[in-house]
Amino acid sequence: MENHTSTPAPTARLKKGAGRSLKSGGAWIYDNEIDAVTGTYENGQMVQVEDFDGYPLGQGFINLNSTIAIRMMTRKKDTIVDENFIEMRVRNAWEYRKATVDTGSCRLIFGEADFLPGIVIDKFSDVLVVESLALGIDRLKKTILDKLTAVLREDGIHIRGVYERSDAKVRLQEGMERFKGFIGKPFDTKVEIMENGVRYIVDVQDGQKTGFFLDQKYNRLAIQRLCPGKTVLDCFTHTGSFALNAGIAGASSVLGIDASQLAVRQAIENAALNHLSDRVSFQCADVFELLPQLEAEGRQYDVVILDPPAFTKSRNSIKNAVKGYREINLRGMKLVKDGGYLATCSCSHFMDPDLFQKTIREASAGVHKRLRQVEYRTQSMDHPILWSGEESSYYLKFFIFQVCEER
Repeated sequence: MENHTSTPAPTARLKKGAGRSLKSGGAWIYDNEIDAVTGTYENGQMVQVEDFDGYPLGQGFINLNSTIAIRMMTRKKDTIVDENFIEMRVRNAWEYRKATVDTGSCRLIFGEADFLPGIVIDKFSDVLVVESLALGIDRLKKTILDKLTAVLREDGIHIRGVYERSDAKVRLQEGMERFKGFIGKPFDTKVEIMENGVRYIVDVQDGQKTGFFLDQKYNRLAIQRLCPGKTVLDCFTHTGSFALNAGIAGASSVLGIDASQLAVRQAIENAALNHLSDRVSFQCADVFELLPQLEAEGRQYDVVILDPPAFTKSRNSIKNAVKGYREINLRGMKLVKDGGYLATCSCSHFMDPDLFQKTIREASAGVHKRLRQVEYRTQSMDHPILWSGEESSYYLKFFIFQVCEER
């Protein structure tokens, strides 16, 4: 037999005192935390990671084009990251979904929270939509999808198509191009799904993010019990999901508002699909402009729902975001009948729960309303909250309040 000398794996050594996020359960190592990288490597390759004193911390993909220089795949030094490893991660993710959520349409892979950093895969009926945002995981994308479709097939679920929505700007920070298109054979990208008894047409090609916001699934269900026989205002309705849940639950009338004409058009189609067009209507308007008009007209509703987009995606703009959330909640509370209900949420990671509560409290004081908390909820269980470092997957805050007049 020939003698082969194995080349040592490239190793990234951290600076002393660095890696606090990693050591508190996170998956990221930042470029300014690395002291040196020894050995030959290329961006996107797996490297060993060790602390300043040589203590092994695991393995991850390196990419020095990115501020997030290493994304960890395992905490074990000797684990082999191969197809069997990927299958284990994918199978664990699927078993978790089967145990916790309705899997008809759900998020199958949620990046770092499923220990596959930088990739998201959503299932809409028999279609998968993948968003790949990191160079290292992008190289494993085909393997992940192949293993996932095979695991689903074992349970009798046959995937008819895969569409990629890797068109987010963050790919540019990884030194990658933005991409959007079919993986494999083309198919009709308007996909019908059912959630909470409501039918939707999901546009996986041109809809926001991967096509539909699955993270609010059970929050939409939670408002159903408040709506029978009631008047409902759904602000930032997108394609009508909260409005349609109110309608299917028996609301007497529902008005959904969104600034996107495309979204409103899709919402109207979804209402027709559910035979709710007589009770659920939609209007294209700027919510911040419309709510004062509704107030001036003396309009009030039994239930008001506020599901705004993230007003901030960085710590730097948090002050403006607080102003936006305070304003929209203040306006929303004014439109709730005495004893009615307000459902309000924030999907911004940087708007932490304490700050969101403080902002709502300030809004209620500004309009002299008393709030009685019905419940507090977070994102659907298929978007698991991994207790970890700074890059925690916890982002969605959802309150339901009863709004009462001061007496």
